[in-house]
Parts: sequence; structure tokens; C-alpha cells
Amino acid sequence: MTGSWSSATELGAFLRSRRAALTPEETGVPVYGQRRVPGLRREELAQLAGISVTYYTRLEQGESHQISDSVLDSLARVLRLTPDERAYLRGLARPTRGARRDGEPERVRPGVRALVDAAAGQAAIIVGRRGDLLGGNRLGYALWGLPAPDPESGEPPVNIARITFLDPSSRDLFPDWERQARDITAYLRFTAARHPDDPELHALIGELSVRSTDFARIWAEHPVSDCVHSVREYRHPQVGSMILDEEIVRLTDDPGMRIIFSGAPEGTESAERLRLLGTLA
Repeated sequence: MTGSWSSATELGAFLRSRRAALTPEETGVPVYGQRRVPGLRREELAQLAGISVTYYTRLEQGESHQISDSVLDSLARVLRLTPDERAYLRGLARPTRGARRDGEPERVRPGVRALVDAAAGQAAIIVGRRGDLLGGNRLGYALWGLPAPDPESGEPPVNIARITFLDPSSRDLFPDWERQARDITAYLRFTAARHPDDPELHALIGELSVRSTDFARIWAEHPVSDCVHSVREYRHPQVGSMILDEEIVRLTDDPGMRIIFSGAPEGTESAERLRLLGTLA
């Protein structure tokens, strides 16, 4: 990604990527002769969505003025979008501007820090909308192999996306590194549409596009997803492999900020290793 974020440009790119991912066979489009391009043609998708080819072409070219709900719903249906992708499509078609500037620093309230510190037996981290690690308990930092920061130091927070793509040790920490990388890229694309006026967020995306060929590759595929609960495996250098349940708690007063709790059921080997990591931390 280069230059400033443009919702209209991203809308066109997103539509093209999803159109290319569809096949005539799965959509019931008749095939005549040899096809030169992957996916559906513009006229085929426009017909399935019930809109004119001219209008759909304008959408792919970045002209997205006053798209109706019915058109957005038809495109989402034909393109077989997930709920997160539907929200992303709507956000691109109708970008909103926040009441406060997106470029303002994210600050964690003392009550939120206290909640995280009280999470006994679970690794907990506070992550901002740009992927900045804004806080966490000692076990949360230890899980990522990071020292707990000194809040009085004034040092900028480390960034989860930078660690994943630019720190070689992340490939050892995550056995399924490709999934971790894709999840982060999908979230960055999802949140970029929600915060089109955040210069630091879009600078981060530009930096990763230049410095990481893996990020550029995955970004070009247009994955879109919000952060949701999951099960993730860690291969920690101190305690070995752990399979942890991740639960996400969003802070409604701070859009984009969330707490990630990672733990394992009592009696499992992963729980024992997580407990050992806590003693080491």
C-alpha cells in the first residue's frame, strides 16, 4: 500500500479481488469457450447482482457515490462475503469520520490496567487499533517474550504487527505463522476502513508493505476480518508448546482497543506450562 488511504480506491480493489475469487461453476454462470481471466467477468457479476454493467464498472473504478442498501446487499450476496467483509464493504462505500481525531494517542484507563493485572492464571494484553501493545500483565508480556515496560520510561509501545512480520523470532513462537500473519493483516485492513483518518495506522501499513514481502503478499489478497475468539498454538522458548484459548474483550469507550485473554483448561499440559511461565516471569 502506498500513498494515502482512499476508501473509493480500496472499494474498487476489494470488489476486483472478490470477483476474481469466484468461478462460473459455483455461481451457475454458463461457460462458452476459453476464458482469459480468472473469476467472473464484470458483466457476469453485474447481471447476478441485478445492476447495470456501467454502474458496476464505475464502482470498480472508484466512483462510489450514494450506493443504496439494496445494491450493497446484492453485491455482498453474489460475492459471498462474510459478515466482517460485509461490514468492510459498507464502510468503504460509506466512510465515516470519527468525532475525535483518529491520530490522537490511545490511552489506557487505570481501571482497565487493574482488570488486566487481576487476571490470575491467564496471559492478558491490551492492544490498540493499530496493533500497539498498550499494556498487559507480566504473563501476557512473557508469552510474547517481551519484558514488561516501565510506564515512566516514555518509550513508544511495541507493535504486534511489526513483531509478527519483522522479528524473525515470531516464526518460532507461532508454529502456524502464516495463520498469525493473515489474521493480523485481515484485522489491519478491517480497521483501516473504520479509521480512514488515522495517519499512524496507514503509515504502519505502508511501512509493512515496503519492509515485508509476506505482508505485501497477504495484503494484496484483501483478507478482511475483525479480531474474534480463537485457539492458538505457541511454541515458547522457555516452556515449550502451548495450545491456548483466546478471548477478546472490547472496550466500548475506546473504539478499536481490546483486551486479549489467553488461557488453557485446568489439568491440561498447556495450563501447567502457562503456570510455569508465570513463575519464570
